[in-house]
Amino acid sequence: MALFPAFAGISGAPDGGSARKELDWLSNPSFCVGAITSLSQQPEEVTALVSEGSPLTRSPLKSEPSDESDSNKKPKQTSRKKKKEKKRKRKHHHKKIKRKHGQTSSSGSEPDSEPDKDKNSRSIGDSKKESEKPSREDNAAAAAAIGHRLVWLEDIQALNGGETFRTDKKPDPANWEYKSLYRGDIARYKRKGDSCLGINPKKQCISWEGASTEKKPSHKHVERYFTKKSVVLMNMDGVAVGGKNEPPSSEPISFIPVKGLDEVVPPVTTWLNPLGIYDQSTTQWLQGQGPSEPESKQPDSQTDRESALLKAKVEEFNRRVRENPRDIQLWMAFVAFQDEVMKSPGLYAIEEGEQEKRKRSLKLVLEKKLAILERAIESNQSSVELKLAKLKLCTEFWEPSTLVKEWQKLIFLHPNDTALWQKYLLFCQSQFSTFTVSKIHSLYGKCLSTLSAVKDGSILSHPALPGTEEAMFALFLQHCHFLRQAGHSEKAVSLFQAMVDFTFFKPNSVKDLPTKGQVDFFEPFWDSGEPRAGEKSARGWRAWMHQQERGGWVVIGADDEDDEPEDEDQEIRDKSLPKWQIWLAAERSRDQRHWRPWRPDKSKKQTEEDCEDPERQVLFDDISPSLIQLSSPDLRFQLVAAFLQFLGVPSDLSPPASCLYLAMDENSIFDNGFYDEKPLTSLNLSFSGISCVGRSDPLGCRRWTRGHNREGEEFIRNIFHLVMPLFSGQERSQLCFSWLRYEMAKVIWCLHTKNKKRLKSQGKNCKKLAKNLLKEPENRNNLCLWKQYAHLEWLLGNTEEARKVFDSALSAAGSRELRDWEVCELSLLYAELEVELLPDPRGASAARAVHVLTRLTESGPYGPYSGPVLAVHILKARKAYEHALQDCLGESWVCSPAPTAPAAPCHRLVSLVKCFMLFQYLTVGIDAAVRVCEQVYAKLKGSTSSGGSSPEDAGSAQSPSSVLEAVMLMHTSLLRFHMKVSVYPLAPLRQALSEALQLYPGNQVLWRSYVQIQSKSHTASKTRRFFDAITRSTKPLEPWLFAIEAEKMRKTLVESVQRVDGRDVHTTIPETGLTHRIKALFENALRSDSGSQCPLLWRMYLNFLVSSGNRERSKGVFYKALQSCPWAKVLYLDAVQHFPEEMQEILDLMTEKELRVRLPMEELELLLED
Repeated sequence: MALFPAFAGISGAPDGGSARKELDWLSNPSFCVGAITSLSQQPEEVTALVSEGSPLTRSPLKSEPSDESDSNKKPKQTSRKKKKEKKRKRKHHHKKIKRKHGQTSSSGSEPDSEPDKDKNSRSIGDSKKESEKPSREDNAAAAAAIGHRLVWLEDIQALNGGETFRTDKKPDPANWEYKSLYRGDIARYKRKGDSCLGINPKKQCISWEGASTEKKPSHKHVERYFTKKSVVLMNMDGVAVGGKNEPPSSEPISFIPVKGLDEVVPPVTTWLNPLGIYDQSTTQWLQGQGPSEPESKQPDSQTDRESALLKAKVEEFNRRVRENPRDIQLWMAFVAFQDEVMKSPGLYAIEEGEQEKRKRSLKLVLEKKLAILERAIESNQSSVELKLAKLKLCTEFWEPSTLVKEWQKLIFLHPNDTALWQKYLLFCQSQFSTFTVSKIHSLYGKCLSTLSAVKDGSILSHPALPGTEEAMFALFLQHCHFLRQAGHSEKAVSLFQAMVDFTFFKPNSVKDLPTKGQVDFFEPFWDSGEPRAGEKSARGWRAWMHQQERGGWVVIGADDEDDEPEDEDQEIRDKSLPKWQIWLAAERSRDQRHWRPWRPDKSKKQTEEDCEDPERQVLFDDISPSLIQLSSPDLRFQLVAAFLQFLGVPSDLSPPASCLYLAMDENSIFDNGFYDEKPLTSLNLSFSGISCVGRSDPLGCRRWTRGHNREGEEFIRNIFHLVMPLFSGQERSQLCFSWLRYEMAKVIWCLHTKNKKRLKSQGKNCKKLAKNLLKEPENRNNLCLWKQYAHLEWLLGNTEEARKVFDSALSAAGSRELRDWEVCELSLLYAELEVELLPDPRGASAARAVHVLTRLTESGPYGPYSGPVLAVHILKARKAYEHALQDCLGESWVCSPAPTAPAAPCHRLVSLVKCFMLFQYLTVGIDAAVRVCEQVYAKLKGSTSSGGSSPEDAGSAQSPSSVLEAVMLMHTSLLRFHMKVSVYPLAPLRQALSEALQLYPGNQVLWRSYVQIQSKSHTASKTRRFFDAITRSTKPLEPWLFAIEAEKMRKTLVESVQRVDGRDVHTTIPETGLTHRIKALFENALRSDSGSQCPLLWRMYLNFLVSSGNRERSKGVFYKALQSCPWAKVLYLDAVQHFPEEMQEILDLMTEKELRVRLPMEELELLLED
């Protein structure tokens, strides 16, 4: 048919093929004549047209009339009512057809209810039978459809079997808009089995991509007790269950009575409750009644009572703080009470379910506390305690910079409060984000200079508080240890050098000036190049100033022996090692050799430009703000003792409690030394876990006094020679004693390492020093030095020489009949050495010891040992000891609760009790010695508190508390010795140590003994309970440290049983969660302020996790440690050792925080290239 009717004749003309091809574009094979007929034709005509074979193009047919037929369109005269009726009829007929024939068998898609979807997705081949059935209804529906330009396949009667398909040329945009076909267009089917025909199931398989219809078995994870959900359940308050019990009688009952049958009330039977088994509430429910109002509230009566009680307490607090707004402790108690309020349900809850959220909300608790503290501060503007509590609380809310500003405001208002300065310094020192060494160093200088101005009276608005000078000295020591731990050892040593000159060699002309004026006069001396304390030919500030007034010093040529080069160890010995090992070894070597400040040697014509490392030079501006005046003689001596201890010289002086745990960075507190071998005479070097200057050894190295290099030893000798003439009497004796003990410690180290060559030379030098000290006129009658010299000879194996020294010293002392404590100490050491020489209570050595202790009580001159002591002399000696002990215990200072007492009676009581205990042990037995200790304990226990002695009392031997501590140490040492030489139960020693540690939880010697004996026990429950009780009741950190050490020793023991020659074996002893327990101990110890700022605790935690193989968590712990202790260089060195791959990042972090890096990586690269 022609495309245009006007050219219909042309298209049908029988012309040639060429003309036909040119006009092919005018013909349309799919065009039918019926399309241009009038729309008002009858349905029969349309059916005839379809039956003639014209192809159908759409599945409902839509007439597309040409432009010429526009005039023949039927006007829209049908009303809305007729349209709705026809639509309803068509829909009803379509539904009837579907009900009759069901869904299509060829399509598995679900039936679409929308008409539009029905039009587009309808298939032509639904059913051939339907199209062949003539029906008036079908004809009418078809006519209606034609009237609306639509025709349904079901309405067409004549359809051939081969024409039940259609070609839809209308594009579907969904085909390129989506990745797959619409799921409704895909036929459904069921797969029977997972195999496929034609394949070998043993060698081939097909993976079907469709989701499997089988349900996977649900593996429900069992909730453990530590999960978040279970913790919430465990923290919920339990429902109180109680019964109506009778009031308890005063008489105790031996059994719980059971009610008899006569007491049981018979049940009431009704028509609703014929058996009498329903309770009252069930009966009311059956009757359709609810419980009465009091009964409905009965289940919540317990909660209501608790809420009412808490509300009453809150009202009471509000009333009391309203009446007494100046009571600081009442406000603090009110703040602490908020924790108890938030633990209880329902007091502040508004809706049901909200109380649990409020109960768990930490922020709500903090906000309520903050509101109370703000109210308290409004009433108490000058209270530092309240402001500190507020700052501590606001740590959870504010940024570090905001906190620093608030701290600065508080310090500005209270510049004379030393405790506030201490907390401020610790806060700034522990803030990793704002921390740098230079900033904290200047902050210490500002603190000390401000307190010096307050003490001098320069700040008129704030007077000096009591104890300011002692607190300033503690802050000065804390400053020095901070510099040492940060790697700036030169500045710390220079601070001590300057303080020695500033304190002991001050010219008389400047003594009346304030501290700032004295510091200004001190600057020319510091910059003059004059030898300082510890350097050769040091004369001091005073001598230099006098000589400057006279015209200066006469320069004398230097000795030739000073030109000898120092034998420095080669820094890089093996270049084949990994780079991190080479760097660690070289860094520690430089730390050990370069701890003294560098100064130009004028004899060698050196200048400041000759220094290879400018950081080794210390300028006056680095130390001038930290110089303070010490007027107390006791503090002056403590300054010298602290300087010597800083250099590694053993001292009985313990650091102040405020900086003890900050400076603790090595595990020497767990080292027993020779205590296990010789519990009576072992030399207690008392390092307290604080490493000396120049030492940054890895954790696990045993701390022995090996000494420094040649220049370091000369530096220490010069210090002793400079300061010893400044003291006299007991203080001078203590300095000599410390010097000799330092040399003896090196002898002990040679004995431990079995280095015979060095032992010989070191023993010779030590004996030479002892003889030189004893030759001085002030020391000829010093029994402490004679005692140390005799002990040295005994250690070197010269037993006869040592006995001669002891005998001559006792003969020279004369008969003082237990009145001189120094003679008692000398005799006690002599007897203890004899007892330990041959451990036989009935042998010759014991007889010599009894002879020494017996002659101590006699009035005649002392004579050497000639044979066993007679029984009569032993009885007389026992009576003498008893009378002397009663006299000492009956003195007034023992009965008084005063914290301090005269030194001589305290020393005398300690020495007397020790001698009497050893005498009773040798003559009667261990039980008699224990009774002496119990007698003293019963007399002195009233003077000590249950919480233990204060650190100040523990450091001095002038308090009843320290006397009792020394007696308990003697008690435990004697028990350990007795267990070593004979069979004796462990229970008495364990009980004695437990009682002593409850009184003195900070005593490291007692803890070492306790851990040692408990490590041999098979059950750890008693030890764990004891540690738990001590850590809950006391504040010192030592119980936590030794609890961790005890668990680590137990873990090592278990692992040694499980492994043979390094191989795993089948074990019969389970680990019992030791690793998790140790981690929990570490975490609990780090929660306290002293624990979180202790470098030793962090080092132990990091080392334990790395040794356990948990490297990822170890890195987290390392960075967590830096948040609390960013100044500790040893932490960074440990991290380089544990995480070598992070070496460059760690070095960059050290440089950023201004920690001392003595060997930069660039220099190491150059050294490795050479």
